[in-house]
Amino acid sequence: MTPDKAPALRAVDLARHYAVSRGLLGDLRQGPTVVKALDGVSFALQPGRTLAVVGESGCGKSTLARQLTLIEPPTAGALYISGQNAAMADAATVQRLRRRVQMVFQNPYASLNPRKTIAAALNEPLAINTSFDAAERRERVLQMVQRVGLRPEHAQRYPHMFSGGQRQRIAVARAMMLDPAVVVADEPTSALDVSIQAQILNLLMDLQDATGTAYVFISHNLAVVEHVAHDVMVMYFGSAVEQGPKAQVLGAPLHPYTQALLSAVPALRAQDRRQRVPLQGEMPSPLAPPTGCAFHTRCPLAQARCREEVPALRELAGRRVACHVVAG
Repeated sequence: MTPDKAPALRAVDLARHYAVSRGLLGDLRQGPTVVKALDGVSFALQPGRTLAVVGESGCGKSTLARQLTLIEPPTAGALYISGQNAAMADAATVQRLRRRVQMVFQNPYASLNPRKTIAAALNEPLAINTSFDAAERRERVLQMVQRVGLRPEHAQRYPHMFSGGQRQRIAVARAMMLDPAVVVADEPTSALDVSIQAQILNLLMDLQDATGTAYVFISHNLAVVEHVAHDVMVMYFGSAVEQGPKAQVLGAPLHPYTQALLSAVPALRAQDRRQRVPLQGEMPSPLAPPTGCAFHTRCPLAQARCREEVPALRELAGRRVACHVVAG
C-alpha cells in the first residue's frame, strides 16, 4: 500500500457526548449531566489495512463503531469517508456514504432476520442501493454465497438452519455486498466456538486481500488482534491512550494501561507470560470523571501531574502515547 494514498477512513478529534438525566433524586437546578462517551479520537485508516480497537468494556469502542457507521452523528470533530466529511454532510450525502461503511455485528444469531431467506437478506442492500436488475442481483448473491464458503443451495434456506459460524459467514457476505470501503467488525468472533473463530478470521483476511477493504476490528481478545491487525488503538475512558503499528504497541507497550492489558493475556508456556501489571480499582464513573489523566486513579505509576493535567498524544518510539510518566 502506497503511503500517499488517500485514507479510506479518517477521524479527526471525533467526539460523542450524551446528556444524561440526574434522576428523581438529582438537583434539577443543575440540569442534565454530560457523559463524554467518546472524547477526541483521531486516526487514519488506509485501504487494505486493519485497525484494531481494544480496551475494557465501557472504554468507548462501541460508541466509536456507531460513529464510524453513521448510526449516530458525532457531537464534534470530523469523519472523512473516502475523502468526504460525513460529519458536516447533508442527509442525502450521509445516505450515500452509508453504503461505503458496513458492519459485522457480534451476535450472528441476532443480526439476521429470521423471516428472510439468505438470498433475500443479501439481495436487499443491492435492491436499495444499486440499479442492478433482478437477474444481476441474483447472480451477485450466488457469487457472494460461494465466496464466503457456502453452497449455492444455502441461499434459499433460513437463518435458523445454519450454525453460528455459518451465520457469521452470511453476515460477512451481507457486509461485503456493496463493495464497501470500510467494514467495522464489532467482536465478530467472540460468540463463536474457538474452532470456528480462526475460520472467520481467515475469511475476513482473504476478502481483504481480494478487495482492498479496510477493517476497523473491535475486540477484547488480544490474541485475535495480533493475528489480524496492522495497527492498534488502545482506548480508555473514551480516548486513545496508545496507538500505532501492531509490532510496536503489542510488542513493546509503553502506556501502563496497555502493559496491564497485555499482562492479563493467558499463556500456556511460562516463557510467553508477561509480568503482571496490577490495576487498582475499576474504571471511574462517566458521571463523575476524574481530573487530569483519566487513568491516574488506577495507574501504579501515577504522579501529582497526572491528577492535574490531561496528557496529550505524542509521538514516541514509533507510536503515539498519552502519558506524562513515559519517558521520551
